[in-house]
Amino acid sequence: MKTEPLSAYDIQKLVEYRNISKWVKISTPSIYKKVITLEDKGLIKKTLVKEGKMPEKAVYSLTAEGEKEFKNLMVLTSLQPIRIFLDLNAVIVNLDSLSAQEQKVCLDNIEKNLKMLKTSLEENQNMKASLPEISQTGKAVLNQQVILAEAIENWLQDTRKNLNE
Repeated sequence: MKTEPLSAYDIQKLVEYRNISKWVKISTPSIYKKVITLEDKGLIKKTLVKEGKMPEKAVYSLTAEGEKEFKNLMVLTSLQPIRIFLDLNAVIVNLDSLSAQEQKVCLDNIEKNLKMLKTSLEENQNMKASLPEISQTGKAVLNQQVILAEAIENWLQDTRKNLNE
């Protein structure tokens, strides 16, 4: 929508393609609701288009006010403290409450899920590495996600080792 008009469906597909739902909690229904809200606020405008024999569909583009709000949000967000929230930390801080065997099960589960995440991120990164439509900033975020997964993997190995001592 920033670079070209998009339908709510196109936005949803873009969220899936960019794996945005792995970084922030966003659902398909919330995308459709947000489009309506943004239109009501005058930040986006709807245009009905017809392609071939397909039924008419609404595509949305930023208004001048929406462009201004986008830039404002970019600056405001860049000023925010960086928060890294990991659900797995709720398990880690409570491991002392479990037996050694139960701790191992929990750490094994986390390690298995972390490996799946890392594999998925690496596959996504490799698949998109040579695609010209993926911006350098998009590729940088993909790389960041892989690096974070690797860092958590190393941290988990250290945590496991320290618990076993």
